[in-house]
Amino acid sequence: MNYPVAMARTDGVVMLTCRDIPEFATVGDDEPEALLNAIDGLETALMGYMQDREPIPAASAAKRGERIVRLPALTVAKLGLYEAMLDNNMRKADLARLLGVHMPQVDRILDLRHATKIDQVEHALGLLGRRIELTVQAA
Repeated sequence: MNYPVAMARTDGVVMLTCRDIPEFATVGDDEPEALLNAIDGLETALMGYMQDREPIPAASAAKRGERIVRLPALTVAKLGLYEAMLDNNMRKADLARLLGVHMPQVDRILDLRHATKIDQVEHALGLLGRRIELTVQAA
């Protein structure tokens, strides 16, 4: 998922916002720092959607002057698992039963800040009829 962000320079800091995720805003002393902070800020905002059981907003195409923030592969996989759960009207407790694990493990699997092993997410996705497709491109 690649979210476009708008950049504004005010009072010696760079502020980023995202029209797709209005809850998101972050700052940095310069553009590289603001873009680095944007990943954490987007993950925080997206976890709010997950907590409220709301659909994850689709990333729109970037407009002129916007920068792109690319979410880490593990984050994208976890968001895909969350979306699969929504599509199947599945709660965390349902996923725990399906996986044969306790709730804290499901909480960690879905926590965008937890360094879950990708194979755990891939296994859960497989049980929901989904798979991870990964591509590598030139930067």
